[in-house]
Amino acid sequence: MHLGIDLGTGSIKVALFGEAGRCLRQGSRSYAILSPQKGWAETNPWDWWVAAGETVLQVVGHFGPSVKSIGLSGQMHGVVLTSREGNPLKPAILWADQRSSITLEAYRHLPESMGSALRNPVVPGMAGPILLWLKSFESAVYHQARWALQPKDWLCLQLTGHVHTDPSDLSGTLLSDPAHDHWNFELLKELGLREDLFPPVLPSRALGGTLLPSAARHLGLPEGIPVAVGAADTAAALLGTGLPEGQLQLTIGTGAQLVLKHQHLPDTHPTLQLYRTAEQRGWYSMAALQNAGLALEWVRSVLRLDWPTFYTLAEQAPAGSKGLVFLPHLTGSRTPHPTQANRGGWMGLGLEHDLPCMARSAFEGVALSITQGLQVMPPAQTDMVRLAGGGTTHPWWQQLLADLLQKPLEVIDTTGASARGAALLGEAAMKGQHPQFAQAQIAQTVLPNPEFPHQHLLERFGQAFQQVNRPHGPRPLD
Repeated sequence: MHLGIDLGTGSIKVALFGEAGRCLRQGSRSYAILSPQKGWAETNPWDWWVAAGETVLQVVGHFGPSVKSIGLSGQMHGVVLTSREGNPLKPAILWADQRSSITLEAYRHLPESMGSALRNPVVPGMAGPILLWLKSFESAVYHQARWALQPKDWLCLQLTGHVHTDPSDLSGTLLSDPAHDHWNFELLKELGLREDLFPPVLPSRALGGTLLPSAARHLGLPEGIPVAVGAADTAAALLGTGLPEGQLQLTIGTGAQLVLKHQHLPDTHPTLQLYRTAEQRGWYSMAALQNAGLALEWVRSVLRLDWPTFYTLAEQAPAGSKGLVFLPHLTGSRTPHPTQANRGGWMGLGLEHDLPCMARSAFEGVALSITQGLQVMPPAQTDMVRLAGGGTTHPWWQQLLADLLQKPLEVIDTTGASARGAALLGEAAMKGQHPQFAQAQIAQTVLPNPEFPHQHLLERFGQAFQQVNRPHGPRPLD
């Protein structure tokens, strides 16, 4: 049996897989995302550790002696500053954190060759800008730190006592060129960042170490189990769903990601992310939408609805929500508008709108923002879009996504794709071989309604976005 651990932004997911890749048991635990100041997003790493112990104990149960390997995946970006022993020196700064916006100017003044080598939009929440902020505003802890780690790499350190990262997480730091699997020390020098903070880089499938006795007791597992270095959550999910090259995949969770894999390094795009896969060689382009499940959860909470009622009310409203537009950009945006200054909210609200209209407009707003991301993605080889993620299980929501994207959606029957990919990496590390792709099962295909007014709604959504986020503030819709 092989264990996959996925360290997410708001919860940890653990799944136990048999030799044939069948999920035997799974579970999750949530933890707090703290915001002590406006725009900040932090978590105490020890909360991750407590949640990991509780969830592994629950999932593994009496199967502990049968676990042969452990693989890791985790939320991308962010920084965990630690001592030499791996003790956090402060809360982990997460990908959603905006405090480093004021440090982005340092990237804009880089030599053109260095800036273009990043192959990614420069946005806050990534390791480079965060470390520049820490150096300027928390210099004592910055200089005290021995390591600056990605979240899943901190977890691996607690499990094994060894420090490293992998190319998929490295490529999302804004401190490397995704074409090369190593830190860009010339860039670090230009930015004035310490070169000794950063761990060695090993392949995702490499052996990261074996389970320490103390970690084994915490997890209820035998000591000495091989632990893979692991991968960033999206890269692990691509492995876990077996996405073929040339097909788009849409995953909806806290955020939403449209992903397309490439065997060869593709051209860069100013609003698309470009990262390394968890395989030996390979890349993927990604349209990153920060506000998907995050925005829907906010609306549900504000309207004081449970999820079944939220869906039921949304289904009652007509397409277009009687002209009401919801902009989901509550924490700024990345693709296709990479700025944290963008704001969200309802536009065009009037007496004719009721609770069903407000509910439906929230789902339409998230789907329309994803459609905007789709418009800047490289062309795929097939019109089909694979649909994954825990936020896409409701049939009405799946149909609305198909209607607004105007693409057939292949809904895959793969829960916990990142944990599955992590487990495959653990098995590969144990056996000393390349990971095998999972074979995703297509549960159903959702066809779009060609008569759905998708173009009209998309144009109205774009108009609302421009009016809310123009320099002189919002104006009424025409």
